[in-house]
Amino acid sequence: MTVIIRMRDVSWARGERIILRDINWEMNEGEQWAILGLNGSGKTSLLNIVTGYQYPTRGEVEVLGYRFGQASLPEMRRHIGFVSSALDQFHDTLQTETVEDVIVSGKFATIGLYDAVTREDRDQAEALMESFRLQAVKGKRYATLSQGEKRKTLIARALMANPKLLILDEPTVGLDLLAREEVLSLIEQVVSRPCHVLYVTHYIEEIVGSITHVLLLQDGRIAAAGRKEDVLTDERLSAAFRLHMRVHWENGRPWASVHR
Repeated sequence: MTVIIRMRDVSWARGERIILRDINWEMNEGEQWAILGLNGSGKTSLLNIVTGYQYPTRGEVEVLGYRFGQASLPEMRRHIGFVSSALDQFHDTLQTETVEDVIVSGKFATIGLYDAVTREDRDQAEALMESFRLQAVKGKRYATLSQGEKRKTLIARALMANPKLLILDEPTVGLDLLAREEVLSLIEQVVSRPCHVLYVTHYIEEIVGSITHVLLLQDGRIAAAGRKEDVLTDERLSAAFRLHMRVHWENGRPWASVHR
């Protein structure tokens, strides 16, 4: 079985503060994972290691066959799509671009177009727009889009390079219920490409049917990891979220309620 992500005895510290401790985790071919945990549980630090922007203080990391310390991490990143609020730092440039140009720029991992664009690139962007139901905003400036349309545009952009791994870091933040469900429905399309998804969230109801596994973080450690049905239990979620929680399932999707 092909390993997508492997971490062995990984820890990461900022100064004297240990942020991640003793992480042992594998994501294998055919698995789609969600990372779940409170703020401060280590989700962002773990993502920074997966994308190679942060080296572990100790331990071994391998992503898409690239072993840290022995392989080119910039080369590795060419195979990873990333959608995150971190892209907000490019707000001024994004606002002036058309939807099509924002999507095409994903092929070059740039914000803004600085390379020659081929007819094939434009056709691929058109196909993504059709797949994500963005035809109605063709030719419009990114600044004029709704929040849901912006999020779908950024996901389409991340897919332009045909990544082997797509990281969605809280992609529904700030969306209303309809826009959130539209974004979540795209995950089914993404995994059929094929592409492996790593979905980061605070909310278990966002763990849709195509997500097969969950990594539950608590205070920088793995509280549980495995198939979602085994991880998303009343006891484990109550401990991780420090609340008395109950989980029920509807159509393969978990929902939580809090009991005082």
